[in-house]
Parts: sequence; C-alpha cells; structure tokens
Amino acid sequence: MKAITYSEYGNPDVLEYGDQPMPKVGPGMVLVKVKAAAVNPVDWKIMAGGLDAVMDLQFPAIPGWDVAGVVESVGIDARQFQPGDEVIAYGRKDYVHGGSFAEYIALPERVLARKPATLGWNESAGLPLAGLTAYQVLNRLGLTAGETVLIHGGSGGVGSLGIQIAVAMGASVIATASEKNHEFLRSLGAEPVAYGDGLADRVRALRPDGVEVVADFVGGNLEATLAVLADGGRHASIADSDVEEHGGEWMWVTPVGSDLQALADMADQAKLRVEVAEVFPLDKAADAFRSNMDGHTRGKIVMAVNQDS
Repeated sequence: MKAITYSEYGNPDVLEYGDQPMPKVGPGMVLVKVKAAAVNPVDWKIMAGGLDAVMDLQFPAIPGWDVAGVVESVGIDARQFQPGDEVIAYGRKDYVHGGSFAEYIALPERVLARKPATLGWNESAGLPLAGLTAYQVLNRLGLTAGETVLIHGGSGGVGSLGIQIAVAMGASVIATASEKNHEFLRSLGAEPVAYGDGLADRVRALRPDGVEVVADFVGGNLEATLAVLADGGRHASIADSDVEEHGGEWMWVTPVGSDLQALADMADQAKLRVEVAEVFPLDKAADAFRSNMDGHTRGKIVMAVNQDS
C-alpha cells in the first residue's frame, strides 16, 4: 500500500511517500480502506519530537489519527462491523507507528463509529479528534442546559465543534476569536468576543455574574478564565497544565467509539457540521502539514485517499 512515513524527527521535509506493508489485522481489529484522513497539530508536534517523553514511536512511522473509510476486513472475534461498513475513528494507538496517512489502517473496533450519512468523506475525517476533544471536555465539566460556557478558541477545529456541541446540550455559549471570525461564531450559535487584553471585561459585560463553565482549547488563558468564572464554576484546558493548580482539569482526548457515535448521530440530526478548509492528495502530505502549521486556516486540513475506488 501507499503511505506517508518519516524515519527521523523533523519538519515536513522528513515526510516520504512510498510503499509500506499492509497492516496485520489481529483479534478484535478491523482493516479500514482509508477514504480521507485529517491533519491535526498533534501530528506535526509528534513528528518534531515534541511528545517523545510521553509516547513511544517506531520508525518508520505513519502519522495520522483521524480517519474516515470503509471496512475492508475484520479480524478474529470482531463482531461490531462488517466489510463494506462506512466508518470513522480517532485512531490513536499505544505507540506511534501505523497511522491513517495511508491507503489502509488497522484499528481496534472499539474506537470505530459509523460514518455520518449526512457528511462527506472529507468532513467525516475532520470530526473524530476535534469533536471528541470538545465532547469529552464539556461532558467531564458537567455542562448542562441553561448554563453558560466560555470557549477559548471558538474558531478553531476543536472550538467550533465545541460551540455546536454546547448549543446542542442546551447551553449558552460565549466564544473567543479574532474579529474576522465573529460572524462565523454567530452562525454556530455563540456570542463572539475578541480575545486579548480586556477579554475578562468583555465577558463580564455579557455575564456580570460570571460563567459557570470555561473550556480552554488554545492555552494561555488562565488569568482570564479565573476572572470570569462564577462562584462554584468549573474549568478545563487541553493546552495548559497550570489549570490543575487552580481547581481546573487538564485533559487529553481518549479514543471511545461510543462517544464518537454520539457525535456522528448529532451530525445526522443537523446539530453538527464540520468545516473543511483545504483538501490535499496523500502524496502532498508535506504541504498539508505546512498549511496546518501556518495556523491561519479556519476549518480542517484533510487528505483525500482512495476516493476514486
């Protein structure tokens, strides 16, 4: 099969396109023919060696954790899916090696969900990691209908899905973004505020008594978070471990197929949409990485794979 690999840590120049062995499909595993794979910041951070202290990596590594595709075959005692099923997954494994930037990927069936019928391949590939991150943060914080949540980084991949998930939960949403993205936030159901100096004052102008929940999806917002949090409020960050010293939770997403299925169902109920900024062919993965690293795109960067077959 064709795949993207790297054999040393570095920048996108270390990525190579070529032939790799087909993945083995063990007990409880499913082989997926990849239709699309989304790029996330964690992919190039791992490639640069940024997670070497916490995750084992086997070279040559195939990057990529987000995938949408079709079940090709199933392993022994895999009972939930059958060949031909259209699926999505957040395919993080215990170590970095056989990722989704390839024509095929083998995954435990417990991390899979059925692809939303209302989303295309590219949109579906952009849902798992970002959607699960937002969904799990908001659920762990116990967000309920009638509460107000402040989302730091509302126009990003995680933040934009977080807004929609919170709205579907019946919450009111205030979200931060640059002025150019305020109309986009309104279209998702949030009250936009500009980030930067004076953020706490702008949020307090909207909610003088503070907000019950704060979800920080970008980092660097602890001071503003504490300034706007109502008495007894809850907060978490996916990017700033310092929140733990101030009563907050530092979180990282977990591959859970049932959670992902809940998100797929929300998409099919027209409660969730995924914005795709750019689509690249698999052999242009280095360009896809560079676009994601630029940090100025609104929406997901996706690689189309096997979409002609």
